[in-house]
Amino acid sequence: MSGQPAPDAELDEALALVNDDHGRRTGRRADGEPAGGDPRSAAAASGGREHEAVPQPPSAPAAPPAPAAAPAPRKQGATPSGHTPASGHPAPGSSGGLGSGDPSNPISPGTPTAPGTPTAPGTSTAPGTRTPAAPGNPAAPTPNPTPTKHRNITPWPAARNLAARAPRPVPTASAPAAVPLGQALGLVLAAPLVALTDLPSFDTSAMDGWVVAGPGPWDVRADGILAGHGQPEPLADGEAVRIATGARIPREATAVIRSEHGLTDDKGRLHPRRDVTQGQDIRPRGQECRSGDQLLPPGALVTAAVLGLAAAAGYDELQVVPRPRAEVLILGDELLTEGLPHEGLIRDALGPMLPPWLRSLGAEVIAVRRLGDDAEALHQAITTSAADLVATTGGTASGPVDHVHPILRRIGAELLVDGVAVRPGHPMLLARIRPDQHLVGLPGNPLAAVSGLLTLAEPLLRTLSGRPAMPPYTAVLREDVHGHPHDTRLVPVTLRGDQAVPLHYNGPAMLRGIAVADGLAVVPPGGGRQGQELEVLDLPWALSETGMDTGTATGTATGMETGTGAGTETDMASGTGAGTATATGTGTATATGTGTAGECFT
Repeated sequence: MSGQPAPDAELDEALALVNDDHGRRTGRRADGEPAGGDPRSAAAASGGREHEAVPQPPSAPAAPPAPAAAPAPRKQGATPSGHTPASGHPAPGSSGGLGSGDPSNPISPGTPTAPGTPTAPGTSTAPGTRTPAAPGNPAAPTPNPTPTKHRNITPWPAARNLAARAPRPVPTASAPAAVPLGQALGLVLAAPLVALTDLPSFDTSAMDGWVVAGPGPWDVRADGILAGHGQPEPLADGEAVRIATGARIPREATAVIRSEHGLTDDKGRLHPRRDVTQGQDIRPRGQECRSGDQLLPPGALVTAAVLGLAAAAGYDELQVVPRPRAEVLILGDELLTEGLPHEGLIRDALGPMLPPWLRSLGAEVIAVRRLGDDAEALHQAITTSAADLVATTGGTASGPVDHVHPILRRIGAELLVDGVAVRPGHPMLLARIRPDQHLVGLPGNPLAAVSGLLTLAEPLLRTLSGRPAMPPYTAVLREDVHGHPHDTRLVPVTLRGDQAVPLHYNGPAMLRGIAVADGLAVVPPGGGRQGQELEVLDLPWALSETGMDTGTATGTATGMETGTGAGTETDMASGTGAGTATATGTGTATATGTGTAGECFT
């Protein structure tokens, strides 16, 4: 976990300033609800795309919780209170199993809804619904007449397990690849790392000084021994010669005397300042390993230290599990790529955010394509993609321009997860397009899309990359967190010691909270209480210190990651055909600033 928790004074000041400032300016809370109002009444009067139900305050327990016994921060392996460990076997009656994605249970149409049917007053639009382009906007789509059925919502822990187990063994898909050492950082070993030589490969000096033979004092020879030279002349008893660290030890030598532990007299004889023991400061051949020894098993993550070990052991390249390839499809006619929002159009936040986020999860982003609300363009993009993972943004519900479900039915995809009991992000989905290709449908709201990434894309990419699951860790809530009555909530938090402090601006369309967060707290249904231990999900920038987002990446050049990036972005708006623009550039990792604010409601 990276990210620096804010000092107490800074955080307290930020909490007060954000709350006071937001209330004075808008008279509403940071999630858009009226200040002091009943969130449930506000929710009943609201509507719109991908509406999230308002979480309710945690119900008062029958008895106060017992004080925690000084829990350690980021406790690994602990089971968060309020959540059963995700076993992949949901409770009876739930839809968390693979039944919804079983070939015998394909996506089936339900009761048709007439296109253009008005919404009754006081009701909200279905979760994930996207509205047609406003009059005057280009390429207004034809409403989607395809009937849909009610979703079988999967519990959040079961959804993560299903995503991790979704990839099937396909011999050609995960074949090991031999890559040069300079390109292996952040990948996973596909074969054992076996020493190709003894380490060290010959007796070497561990220090600068003199190498001696027999008992002293010693006559010092005029020549010296440097690293990188061949076998030196042997020493006779009573002889010494200057030697550098890493240089080969001559035959018949008995010890090395460090420079600071010896002195020479006026006759050029060497005297020790302390006792000399046999073999001191000599690194014998094979001290670290012998040729043929296994240094690391398959599945080990290639870190900077592993690269150094591999080089020392004689490797020029490594057999690794290749990075899974990902393609991002940005949907929505209302999205702008530059400038300020205007005339019903908004800036696209997911296009710049998703590619580096996917790279930080171990993927190679091969393309980012903007398709608007064009169903045929979406069909062509999905069916012609060469990626292991296709990620779509928006269009996962049943609105007139939500084309993801109809396209999946049309191509015969196997739906594994169709909605998750989590807020934000419940309209997310996971489908198997081919045995070696999957699609993750992310909601269009930015924080909801982040929820989908960490719920479905991260476990899937972890399995495809050959990485083991990291043990969960918990943190203690500094204050109460409101929860959803039935669903899990993922709430941005900052860490202060062993405590997790919930952050403001955690609505499904907001990014201010997560931009300064250290992680996402997994809040059980009903909410979390002060002092309760909850699981915390790492954010991808917490992994950047491993260098997993460093190197050569193919995809959209974002300039947000160290290395050279080359990629293609294809605009395929309705009725315009396809246009391609390729950009190549080198970018430097951008540090995330710090700042905090208090807890908010969704």
